[in-house]
Amino acid sequence: MARSTGTVKWFNESKGFGFIASEAGQDVFVHYSAISGSGFKTLAEGQRVEFDVKPGQKGPQAENVIGL
Repeated sequence: MARSTGTVKWFNESKGFGFIASEAGQDVFVHYSAISGSGFKTLAEGQRVEFDVKPGQKGPQAENVIGL
């Protein structure tokens, strides 16, 4: 499966989720548990990221998210 890239639209640290605007034009849900790395897992609005997309309960969901 090809990796996708996009930009973080928003991420709520207290709730642990947000959305990524993918370059393919879809909004992709992201949960903190899908962010790669150690320590406190968060994303910043406008941050460029690379990720895998899988079907989620309510639409596309990001996995294996890494900052670029």
